[in-house]
This record gives sequence, C-alpha cells and structure tokens, in this order.
Amino acid sequence: MQHFPFSAVVGSDDLALSLILTTVSPSVGGVLVRGEKGTAKSTMVRALAALLPPVTVADGCRFSCDPAEPDRSCPDGPHASGGGRTRPARLVELPVGATEDRVIGSLQLAKALSSGVTEYEPGLLADAHRGLLYVDEVNLLHDHLVDLLLDAAAMGRSTVERDGVSVAHASRFVLVGTMNPEEGELRPQLLDRFGLSVEVAAPRDPSLRVQVVRRRLAYEADPVAFAARFEEAERSLAERIVKAQALLPSVVLGDAALEDIARICAAFEVDGMRADLVTARAAIAHAAWEGRTDVTRDDVRAAARLALPHRRRRNPFDAPGIDNDVLDEALGPDEGPDDEPEPDPDGPGEGSPPPVEPDDRPQGELARPSVETNHQANDPYRTQLFSVAGAGRGEAGKRSRAITSTGQVIGSRVPHGDHGPVHVLGTLIAAARDGGVVRPEHVRLSVKEGRESNLVLLCVDASGSMAAHKRMEQVKTAVLSLLMDAYQRRDKVGLVTFRGSAAELALPPTGSVEIAARRLAELPAGGRTPLAEGLLRAAETIRLEHLKDPRRRPLLVVVTDGRATSGADPVVRAHQVARYLADTGVHSVVIDCESGRMRMGLAVQLAEHLRAEYVAVGDVSADSITAAVRAGRAA
Repeated sequence: MQHFPFSAVVGSDDLALSLILTTVSPSVGGVLVRGEKGTAKSTMVRALAALLPPVTVADGCRFSCDPAEPDRSCPDGPHASGGGRTRPARLVELPVGATEDRVIGSLQLAKALSSGVTEYEPGLLADAHRGLLYVDEVNLLHDHLVDLLLDAAAMGRSTVERDGVSVAHASRFVLVGTMNPEEGELRPQLLDRFGLSVEVAAPRDPSLRVQVVRRRLAYEADPVAFAARFEEAERSLAERIVKAQALLPSVVLGDAALEDIARICAAFEVDGMRADLVTARAAIAHAAWEGRTDVTRDDVRAAARLALPHRRRRNPFDAPGIDNDVLDEALGPDEGPDDEPEPDPDGPGEGSPPPVEPDDRPQGELARPSVETNHQANDPYRTQLFSVAGAGRGEAGKRSRAITSTGQVIGSRVPHGDHGPVHVLGTLIAAARDGGVVRPEHVRLSVKEGRESNLVLLCVDASGSMAAHKRMEQVKTAVLSLLMDAYQRRDKVGLVTFRGSAAELALPPTGSVEIAARRLAELPAGGRTPLAEGLLRAAETIRLEHLKDPRRRPLLVVVTDGRATSGADPVVRAHQVARYLADTGVHSVVIDCESGRMRMGLAVQLAEHLRAEYVAVGDVSADSITAAVRAGRAA
C-alpha cells in the first residue's frame, strides 16, 4: 500500500519536528500527539516509517537482533557475529483491545513445565524492536498496558515472568501515541513518561485548508503518481535523518545550555528531573538535525516547546500548551548587541500613537447593560460524593458501587462458561451439600465489589433568574468543582444548559473535563427559564448515551433554583417531565441555587418529582458536611 508522503502533509510543523527528533534520538522517549479527529495524526505517523533507514537483523532471529551487536540474552541466541539480512524498519500498530500477552508475549507453560524447555512466543514489543510502535487512541488503552509500553520504551528491554520462568529481550523502539482529548485524558503519571507532546489542530487559514483538500484528492485519485511528486523531498528527509543520527554522538551540550534548561524547567514548576533530561536530549537531537555539534539557545527553545507542555504544573481545567512569554523570560535576552531603540525620556517619538484621553462621559454612560452576562468561577473545592444507588457492572472507576473483577470479595457464584478466581469456601459448601467430594460442578467463582465510573450529566440553569453576579459565580464554582470530582473519579461528563426558550447540549458526553470547563467558562446567563426543555434534553442525552455504552450508569445533576417561566403552564410541564425521568430509573441530584431570605422552595418540589437527592448549593462542598458533623458533636 502506498502511504501518504510525510513531506506532503500541510500545516503540522510541530508534529513533524517532534517525530523527527525522537527518530534521530529514540532516548528522547517518544511522542504523544493530542488533537481533534481529522488532523492527520495517524497519516503522519504511518508516513514516518518510510523515512527510517533499513535495519540489518541476525538470521533466524525473531527479535530483530543487530548482528554487529547481538543481544546476549536473546531467546533465539546466541547469534554469530556478522552476516544477517536487511529489511525495512517496521511500523507496529497496537490495537486498543490488545491483551497483555499480545503486547509482551507469552510463555508456553505446558512445554516449560513438562520438558523444562522455555518456549516464548514474541509479542508486539519484540516486533517493534528497532522500529516504530504506534498506539492510536492511547488514552483508551488500559493503564497497566500503557505502563508496560512506557517501561519498555524507557528501559529498552521487555521482561516476561510467569510461574518462576523469566524471559527478557531487547525492545528499543520509537513510541508514538495519538489521542483525541474529547475521549478522555491520560493520567498525569503516564503523561510524564512520554518524552515530547504536541497539540495539533486543523488549520484555520482557508488557503491552507484548500491545499489540504487538493492534496488529499490528488492522492486518492492516483497514490503512485502523487507519491512520485514528493519522491525527491522524501529522499532528502531520509538522508538528513541518517546524517543527524550519525552526528548525534558528536554533539556537545555546554554548561550555558544546561543552565538555560534548568531555568526553564524551574520557571514552569515541573515536578522531578525527567523534564530536564528530556529537554536536554531533545536539544541535542535538534542540534544534530540542524547539522550542528554545539547546542545553542535555539535548540533549547525548540526542545522546551515540545518537552514541557504536558509537564508544566496545571490543574485539569487548564488548556495544555506552553506560555512563550514565560519561556522567553526564563531564557533571558539573546546574546549579542541590543537592536531595540532606547526609550525617549522626553515622551513618545515621531510616529507614536497619541495618548489616550480619559473618557469625560458620566460613569453611567460608559457601558450599557446587556441582556446576557458572563461570570467566571472561583477556584474549585472538594465536593461530597454523589453516587448512583445499587451496584452496577460498568468500567472501573471511583464513584458508584459495582460488581468488578477487582475489589473486595462479597460472595460466590456458579460459573457460566467463564473463568475467574475460585471462591474456596463457596466451592467446599457446594460439595458438602452434595456428598462431600469436590467435583467440577461444585466450583464457585468469587464475586467482587469495587467502584465504577459513571456518566455525570450536568443540567445547568443559565436563565435570567441565575444571572445575578454572586449567584452565577457560585453556580459556576459548584459545577467546576463537580467537574474536578468527575475527573478524579474517571467519569464521563456531559453538559446541558437551558435558557430563553430552549435547551442546548453544550458538551456531548466526553472523558475530557478540560473541554467541559471551557464550555462552562463561556456560558452566558439571561432570558427566561425553560426548565422542562432542559430536563427533556437531559433525558434524550442519557437515552442516546445508553445505546452507545449500556454498562455505564448515568448520574443526572440538575443545577437550578427550580423556577420555570418559559412556555405554557411551565411549572406543571416541568414536573411532568421530572416524573417521567424518575420513572426511567435515572438517579438524580438537584442542587438548589435559590438564595435570599424569602425562598419559594421550588427546587425542593422538583427534587420530589424527580425522586432525587436534594442539596443546597452551599452544601455541595465536602467541608460543609465536616463542619456540620463537628457542630453536632459540639452540641
């Protein structure tokens, strides 16, 4: 199959540079590519494999040992030095549903135990040795498999240990992971293990978008002819990569460059020393790529832009990326004469803009009141735990009770063609009731209870009754705190807002609370209160999400003061919809945002119709519960 040429991709310069640097120096630690769908992430990774130099492997070796420097512990060894065969570098793709045995390989235990011969079946880590390992949707891969990949990438070896038998082999590869942040984030511990990180997005320049479409259509019409157009550019890139790899050992990282790196990492408050090491390795690789033997400030700046965005200290709601002003300030002024003109102590020079005159209008005329307002949230706080009643069977998480494969043993069950840990006591009791001799039909499996993640759907009132500054600020802070809680408990989150005469699905259910927080920050307030429409949109969102992911149970959180003022007979209709939602079995929480001395208690009524938990907005914080308990004890 003819792949799209690497040099033909438009508008992904940072991604191209990051892939090249980790190819020049695999010790950089791989690349994590974050971006929305349709941004050529997979296209560029697959195209990179064609630029890698071919490798020479030992004859008969399934682990791609270099005959010049064979791995002494290779399961197919020992290998005779010299000889071998040459083949193209491999691109190995790891599917999301891969098992641990498929990734690291497996031992033929029956043969090992019966004849004492260790028979090892190589996995994907062996196939990827001296090539590229590509993991699409790495954020959807199980965490323990990501740990295995990153450990192998860092150590250059993969080890399999089963029942006292151990096999190890070399596994050095360029690791590239791609992800769509809308589908969930990686844990910070895993993020830090990727050497470089780059954010990609579709170009906004219409001329670039036209160029992208033209090239793609030309490729689809005749892939061979299209590749021929870029053959010279591809050959030039491949040759430059080989030269950079040869030059890499000669590059010198001086004390001045090391001090620049240390200042930058300190300025961005990164944790640990991995950021300094990765930045140094990437700067060396960048110097080799540019054909230099000394690391310059430009190399350090380019490396920091790729090595620090995912390591800088930030909360889950901060957008990834790096502040170039902070980077330039940490680096300090460039060496050499200062070309900036000195400021005129006597005032602005010729051509300067005129000074701004103070506005002499009355203060009340400086701005006209707007129907819509927008208020920002304060810092989020730790919330009390809201969970779904009963025990589910969803994905592992930290919110609601669930029957899981890990956790506390709570009982036993009869196997239904499946396997799992044996419940010894349950097995013995079943045998005792049937003569006392244990037979296969008496075997019982353990039933374990743990925690699951849920769909947390926030239904937020953004009408005029909520538009008072203090109230909307309090609401946004509470919702932001709930988003933080959902992030920590590994839930999916969605956001429905209602105002005016309609409700809007501001954010379809996603694993990225960062995007949810951004939608919340942009949320205006004003207009009438279509409470029924908000509940109906929430019900429809939950129904559609259940079709996609039937195991994930929903938790509906309605943030409102309970008013309904839009449409005919709005209060009766809202309560009818609430009873419909309750009848579907959706577990709900009503967070009451009503304030003031004279309260109507409408949110309490809504909670009764929803058969929902009722919480005042001031009691969402876990600290409020602690304070109440302490006050009760003092009394």
